Amino acid sequence: MVDMRWDAQKLDLEDPTALPGLPTVRGLLSRVQVPEFPGLTFHEVRAKSALNAVPPETAMPFGHTINPYRGCSHACVYCVGGDTGVLMAGGRQKRIADLRVGDRIIGTEKRGRYRFYVETEVLAHWSTVKPAHRVRLADGTTLVASGDHRFLTGRGWKHVTGTGSGAGQRPHLTTTDEMLGYGRTVETPKESRDFRRGYLTGMIRGDGTLTSHRSRRGDGREGVLHQFRLALVDVDALLRTQEFLLQEGVPTTRFTSSPASERRRAVHGIRTQRERTTADVRALVRWPDSPSPEWCRGFLAGIFDAEGSRSEHVLSITHADDDVLQRTTDAFAMLGFGSVLEDRGLPNQVRTVRLRGGLGAHMRFIHLVDPAIRRKCTVQGTVIEDSADLRVVALEDLGLEMPMFDITTGTGDFIANGVVSHNCFARSTHEWLEFDSGTDFDRQIVVKTNVVDVLRRELARPSWKREHVALGTNTDPYQRAEGRYRLMPGIIDALARSGTPFSVLTKGTLARRDVPLLAAASRDVPIGMGVSMAIWDDDLHTALEPGVPTPRARLDLVRAITDAGLPCGVFLAPVLPGLTDRIDHLEAAVRAIAEAGATGVTVLPLHLRPGAREWFTAWLAREHPALVTRYRALYGRGAYVPAEYRTWLAGRVAPILARHGLDRQSGGTARGLAGSTGAPAGSDAGLPGDPSAGFPAGSLPGGAGDRVAAPAAPPEQLALC
Repeated sequence: MVDMRWDAQKLDLEDPTALPGLPTVRGLLSRVQVPEFPGLTFHEVRAKSALNAVPPETAMPFGHTINPYRGCSHACVYCVGGDTGVLMAGGRQKRIADLRVGDRIIGTEKRGRYRFYVETEVLAHWSTVKPAHRVRLADGTTLVASGDHRFLTGRGWKHVTGTGSGAGQRPHLTTTDEMLGYGRTVETPKESRDFRRGYLTGMIRGDGTLTSHRSRRGDGREGVLHQFRLALVDVDALLRTQEFLLQEGVPTTRFTSSPASERRRAVHGIRTQRERTTADVRALVRWPDSPSPEWCRGFLAGIFDAEGSRSEHVLSITHADDDVLQRTTDAFAMLGFGSVLEDRGLPNQVRTVRLRGGLGAHMRFIHLVDPAIRRKCTVQGTVIEDSADLRVVALEDLGLEMPMFDITTGTGDFIANGVVSHNCFARSTHEWLEFDSGTDFDRQIVVKTNVVDVLRRELARPSWKREHVALGTNTDPYQRAEGRYRLMPGIIDALARSGTPFSVLTKGTLARRDVPLLAAASRDVPIGMGVSMAIWDDDLHTALEPGVPTPRARLDLVRAITDAGLPCGVFLAPVLPGLTDRIDHLEAAVRAIAEAGATGVTVLPLHLRPGAREWFTAWLAREHPALVTRYRALYGRGAYVPAEYRTWLAGRVAPILARHGLDRQSGGTARGLAGSTGAPAGSDAGLPGDPSAGFPAGSLPGGAGDRVAAPAAPPEQLALC
């Protein structure tokens, strides 16, 4: 890593041969793994600086921040084994380890009472190492995943592991659960010579012309005209046929049979009129006496490309030739598929062989035989059926850690080995600091062990103007790692002794430990304390902020701060249109905030910046599809809600704040809503600029919700991490 965006966060003695995803630091003191933080590695380093200058162009009302940690020990990653097959948009599967950002894959979307397969994009891809568990389903599907990974069941999203009570309580898989999807499928075998010959037989017997007949030449003499010709709209199948013929020593030439028009696609073809090559084609498509499974696989791919069709519920192959129909039925049977011959008594003798078994059988057929024409292989727009037997029959702890992979998608999920799988979300804040989204994100925490000493030196410089310093605007200074390293007491003491005003914004209840120290420091310098709380409803909190301290726990922190004589503001942010902007929700939240003794409330509506927008809207489409249209209208022109919504929300919040003594007239501080530039929407709205609100003037921006509660993190972790 070179050229870090926040220059003041450069570490001392950087070396280009570095830790994976991090700068290699010759000043690295040690790598520490401790039992109380299983799975985490702390990289203890010596920081070059402690005060991070905020770029002037960001228009923040504070000039410096302090971040004692890089990375976040709150994070979790949901991962599956690298061999897990992910369904691609074209119907093929690809190992999750081989996916790349930008790949088009299949996710799901809930529409009313039903969930549909839809096309989406891989937005991020990474690997990590996690303890492995094997999940076996009744239809034979096997999945290897971390205990944190979640799958969609008939009773909602379930983690692989968990407990029914205590600290590990969470919805998790048991043998009473049944997953959703099409279930067991197969890997596509490699191409073989028998497959090629089978494909040519199916394609050419199905849709080709192969003739030798006598004809009179222009000079009046008779001769034999030999011809092989194949014309198709789908170029992929035509090119595969031409390539397979060439591999068998039969060259052909391309031609255009029919040019494209406004109503029709172009028809292209291949042909040869030589006696020898025509004879070679005839030999290649001769029926074998004892067809191998590979020949049957190729034959079904070829006849399906030539004469097959597939709708949402029916996959069939239609032909009039008895031999073709019988060979199709036999090939289905040899490969383990059930089929039925349907005869509607048509005069032209055309009959249909229909594959039995629903979408699960369709996908096994597609993955096994690998047709060339991919438009017949897609599932987009198909409703998720429950015909497959996807009951969980076994859960096994493999007793080992192994490399695992995960992705972020536009829908928030993907199809893993035929079942609907949740994905993890990468955080743009960590990517901004040039952290890897995988192993570094959830397992490597950089700890600036000398941050207190460096800070004291910087604060002692004659050039230091004692500007306000904000903590918690990027990473939470009271994340779990602070319980081990105890860097905040030294930072608080250094700032107070130097006469530097500061503010702390957190959602971590570990801050209660330092309340006495903060109260003592407040006698020397102005101190602002803030606690973020996005959601009051318990069910919604569980859905959006798993693993984050509950709203009640955070209000207990507010109470402890105010009981110590410190002002403490609460960021009720983000307010989610249609979800948390109801009168009853706002009333309950503000009442609880007032009862906790908060000295001010800042209300901020949801911001949806690029990246965060995809994650949140994917969650919204799954869980609250009826709101999708409204959000498109609100956020169709940018990351911020229109002024009309801000005005409406301010009008709705104002009487509630007044009722609970949190408006200006009651001595509290009712704050407004951040505008589209991060500046206040009203005269000083959105700026907790009154010490009674818990923050010194200008200490935090009206757009603090950008980092505090808008989904720069995924929708499941909306609050500051």
